[in-house]
Amino acid sequence: MDSSTGEDGATERDHRTGADYARERDEADPLAAFRGRFDVPDAHYMDGNSLGPVSDAAVASLERAVEEWRELAIRGWTDAEPPWFYYGERLGDELAPLVGAREDEVVVGNSTTVNIHTLIGTFLDALERGEVGETDARAVLVNDLDFPTDHYAIRAQLRQRGLDPDEHCHLVESRDGRTIETDDIVAAMDEEDVGIVFMPSVLYRSGQLLDVERITEAAHERGILAGFDLAHSIGAVPHELSAVGVDFAVWCSYKYMNAGPGAIAGLYVNEDHFGLTPALAGWWGHHKETQFELNLEYTPAETAGAWQIGTIPVLSAAPLEGAIEITREAGIEAIREKSLELTSYLISLTDEHLADRGVSVGTPREPERRGGHVALEHADAYRISQALRDRGIVVDFRPPNVIRVCPAPLYTGYRDVREVVDAVAEIVDEAEYEEYERQGDGVT
Repeated sequence: MDSSTGEDGATERDHRTGADYARERDEADPLAAFRGRFDVPDAHYMDGNSLGPVSDAAVASLERAVEEWRELAIRGWTDAEPPWFYYGERLGDELAPLVGAREDEVVVGNSTTVNIHTLIGTFLDALERGEVGETDARAVLVNDLDFPTDHYAIRAQLRQRGLDPDEHCHLVESRDGRTIETDDIVAAMDEEDVGIVFMPSVLYRSGQLLDVERITEAAHERGILAGFDLAHSIGAVPHELSAVGVDFAVWCSYKYMNAGPGAIAGLYVNEDHFGLTPALAGWWGHHKETQFELNLEYTPAETAGAWQIGTIPVLSAAPLEGAIEITREAGIEAIREKSLELTSYLISLTDEHLADRGVSVGTPREPERRGGHVALEHADAYRISQALRDRGIVVDFRPPNVIRVCPAPLYTGYRDVREVVDAVAEIVDEAEYEEYERQGDGVT
């Protein structure tokens, strides 16, 4: 792949944009065989950053769990393979390499929002008690481009501790409405009352990939804890949470992990924090060896498993097992490489074919600053996204003007990307989008 260096020193990939190029790249794609393992209901499914499609492996692991339920009933907790009793820990072991963590630092359980509640609450309490960090400050540093649920949960946990969210939830403001500068995050850490920084690994709207390592290092230099929401990066971007020293992280499993709608979530807690009492205690986080002694005194597990709360929903967890299998077979590094090539190709085509039609790229162009999707901006983004869907091209819209296009590497190719761009050009040229109502209520 040819590359060139722009005036700012950033390396940009240079793509030929003819139809032959797309065909040649698809024919040489080492991940092409994985496409046949997914059932993709639309001509071009570009919404895997919201919900990944179903795979043969996910179906197989779900069907196995159903059969175990049928054949074993209650004995499935001990006799299934793996035993349901340890399912959260076993799936955590399998996920650990994808986030660069030790096996006992990862567990699946709860939902992403619930995991934010319990981990933020845990570390706010631990700061107050002087059990972590180098300060008892309890303000939480976030940014104004976060996915809203992160703020809802954090502000709720502050309120429950008698802390005014308006005073203790600090916002790093975006300079351009699209991205967050790492320098601004670091500078905001110098406020004396910051005890936790909690950032997404990838911004959900623009697709910017934040510098997890630098943010963590800067936080620790100031005695601040560093936590991350990996919802838009797990399964698409490799991570090294343990090596970097990240304190805690959360994620969902239904985007790039393709584990199904509402699939069970996951969390990471650095082993340095084992032994803390979870803010939301539940029996499934009890020490496994004594859990069924049913003591009224809560004894948390000495692993990340302590942050499980209720009984694991086996049928919501089972598809994740097969989904992890596919990701492992493909290899997270290979997935990342193809993802960057596809998003780079999309950006190149947008520049060549859509820029003069009023479409711009709202995603960082530097590969190291980009997650798995590209934000295409247009004044009529909502109506264009609706016109695309009626053509069998599934994307999504995010206010105020973003069409998110996600060429997920396991089931998307270069011709798909080219045909999406061609469709956008036709929709704009023919003013096809004007046939649609402006944005209303509902899911996009």
